Amino acid sequence: MEKIEIDPVTRLEGHGKITIFLDDDKNVKNAYIQIPELRGFETFCRGRRAEDMPQITSRICGVCPVSHHFAATKALDAAFGVEPPPAAKKLRELMYSGYLIYDHTLHFYFLGGPDFVVGPEAPAGERNILGVIQKAGLDVAKEVIKHRAYGQKITAILGGKATHPVCGLPGGVSKSLSKDEVKDIEEMVDSCHEFAKLTLNIFDDIVLKNQDYVDLITSDPYQLDTYNMGLVDENNKVNFYDGMIRVTDQKGKEFLKFKGDEYHEHVGEHVEEWTYMKYPYLKKVGWNGMTSGPDSGIYRVGPLGRLNAAEGMATPEAQKEYERMYDTLGGKPVNSTLAFHWARLIELLYATERAKELITDPEITSDKVRNQVGEPGEGIGVVEAARGTLIHHYHVDKNGLMEKANLIVATTNNAGAITMSVRDAAMGMVTNGEIREGMLNKVEMAFRAYDPCFACATHSLPGEMPLTVEIRDTDGSIYKVIKRS
Repeated sequence: MEKIEIDPVTRLEGHGKITIFLDDDKNVKNAYIQIPELRGFETFCRGRRAEDMPQITSRICGVCPVSHHFAATKALDAAFGVEPPPAAKKLRELMYSGYLIYDHTLHFYFLGGPDFVVGPEAPAGERNILGVIQKAGLDVAKEVIKHRAYGQKITAILGGKATHPVCGLPGGVSKSLSKDEVKDIEEMVDSCHEFAKLTLNIFDDIVLKNQDYVDLITSDPYQLDTYNMGLVDENNKVNFYDGMIRVTDQKGKEFLKFKGDEYHEHVGEHVEEWTYMKYPYLKKVGWNGMTSGPDSGIYRVGPLGRLNAAEGMATPEAQKEYERMYDTLGGKPVNSTLAFHWARLIELLYATERAKELITDPEITSDKVRNQVGEPGEGIGVVEAARGTLIHHYHVDKNGLMEKANLIVATTNNAGAITMSVRDAAMGMVTNGEIREGMLNKVEMAFRAYDPCFACATHSLPGEMPLTVEIRDTDGSIYKVIKRS
């Protein structure tokens, strides 16, 4: 059986490769996305001081540090039996909005967006931020750089660092905001709000007004019929920092709704021998392989998963854009993988609107930003990373040391959907053995839409994972082979 390898895949965080297998007629028989890296965070967190977890886990990824920081902090809140003061929750959520601003901006302009802005079959050397600048103009590029920096500056003011924050503590945060800091953040948030609207206009002009792009978004190779999952507030509106986990079915009907600390009752983790990434699934449905539909427990998270799982956005302008997306793409739910890009920009707008609400809240300057902790124990923290639902589950001993950690990150939650999306795109784009670079890029577009973070997704070594170690002499010949089945 002939195979085609895309190694490494590009424009993502981490490492991965796609292997496409062709049948005798040169059509795609199957395709796999494989994560060959192992980082082991779940293992080497054992024995560490629990209060260090927000700093340790933020080092899992330079793209998602804020989400890991606060999933860890919320897990410690629960483990130490403490509820943070209202001001601390608002400061955390404000910082989270800054993170979403710079992260969603990064993905649209640098990682996933170039496929649309420049073109999916444009030369590979042009499908990047430089190609975006050439297509959209230098003035737009300046706005991108400025507002991504604003998002990071907001994070730095609140978190102590732009990339690896240090503010999260069990029971609250390490410092309050001054009036001067409030003024600076308010000015940046106002500017980011205008930038979010500009970005949606660019998406409208370049993507939605191009019928070829709309046809690509709605084409069969990019459709995937799964359950959807995301955090929602008391009104079932999207919330990044807190709320209940809501799951909807393939018709948009509520299927499950549960508290974060009940996740293990509803989510199982399946292992495949050919990748270090685990495959979560809904226990109520069960694992049925790489299949879609109501009989498969595979679900999607992230921007499109969140919007499909919710009943709307909690801010007015984002709500209008939410309604427009569903009206344009044929109603709810939308199952097009490439619609993740539009959903991501709606969330960018929401993040700026929510930040405007928080920074003008009188309580945001309160000095009461931490409560006293209790005795250590078990704790679970859930947030919505830019890429989807993120779960940290800790067991802390009586000395405050980590006994066990389980991390289910957004990309892991999307693992089954990403694998199927890659397979379906390969089957739709590669036919009769005809291979063009643009075709293979369209296969990569299937995983790139999820904004995956494969560095985040591989934390522990499943017991069944095969391992072969070859020991070679100085001349390159094999001296000894050690195998574990």
